[in-house]
Amino acid sequence: MILSYENKNSDLIIECKKPTHFPPHIHEAIEMVYITKGTLELGVGQELYHMEKGDFAIVFPNLIHHYQVFQSGDNKALYMLVSPKLIPNYMDEIQKNCPISPVINKECLHIDIVKAVKALVDVERNNTRLIQAYVQMIFAHVFSQMEMVSKETVGSEDLVYKSVEYVAKNFRNKISLEQMSYDLGVSKYVLSRVFSKTFHCNFTGYVNGVRLNYAVSMLDGTKESITNICYDCGFESQRTFNRVFKERYRMTPREYRTKKHTLEAS
Repeated sequence: MILSYENKNSDLIIECKKPTHFPPHIHEAIEMVYITKGTLELGVGQELYHMEKGDFAIVFPNLIHHYQVFQSGDNKALYMLVSPKLIPNYMDEIQKNCPISPVINKECLHIDIVKAVKALVDVERNNTRLIQAYVQMIFAHVFSQMEMVSKETVGSEDLVYKSVEYVAKNFRNKISLEQMSYDLGVSKYVLSRVFSKTFHCNFTGYVNGVRLNYAVSMLDGTKESITNICYDCGFESQRTFNRVFKERYRMTPREYRTKKHTLEAS
C-alpha cells in the first residue's frame, strides 16, 4: 500500500472537481464528499463504497481512505476538508469512533445537510462563526442518521490503524514509543519507521500534533484555563505546550485565544 499523510491546517478547504483515482491517504481533517454528477467509489479501511449523484459521505480524522473511478464520462464531486476544531463538542467522539458506513444515499440524506454543504461553498472563508454553524448542522444530522462504531474495528490488523488508534486513545496521558511498542507487540524500530514513512515525522511530533488539535478545539470551544487545557491535552509543562504551540501556529496559546475572540467580536 502506498500511503500518504496530510496535515491540513485550514479550517475549511473546498474543491469542486472531476473525481480521479486517489491513493490511500490519511489526515487529521474531517473529509466530506458530495457527488454532483456521475459516480465515485470511496474506500475506507478494507471496504469499498459506491456513490452516485446526490450521495454524501464523511470520513472521520485519521482513517485511511482512497478514491476510485470506474465509470467514464462526466463525473464531478464536491470535496470538503473540515478542521475538527470547528466541532469541539464532538471531538472525543470523532477521535474514537467512526460511522459503520461512511455513505448516506440520496434517498436518506436530510435536506439540511444538502443546504449546509451548498452554503459552505459560498460562505466567506473569514466568516468562521457561520462556517462553524453549517458544519455543526451537518454533524447534528450525521450523528442522528449514522450508526457509530469504534475505529479499532476498522482495519484493526493494520499497524498504521493500530498506531493511530492507540495515540487517539492515549495522547492525554504520558505515552512513549517504548510503551506503545510493548502494548502493540511490535519492535520500537518498526513502529518508528511507521511514523517516519507514513506520517513524515517522529513519534513525539505526531503525538504533539494530536495534542495540539485537541488543544485548539478547547481554546476555541471552551472557557477552560490555558493551564488546565495544557495538562488535559497531555503536555507535561506549560513551557513545552507554549513552545510546541508556537512552532505550529506562530503564536502562543494565549495570543491565539485573544485573536480568536477579537475576530469573533468584530
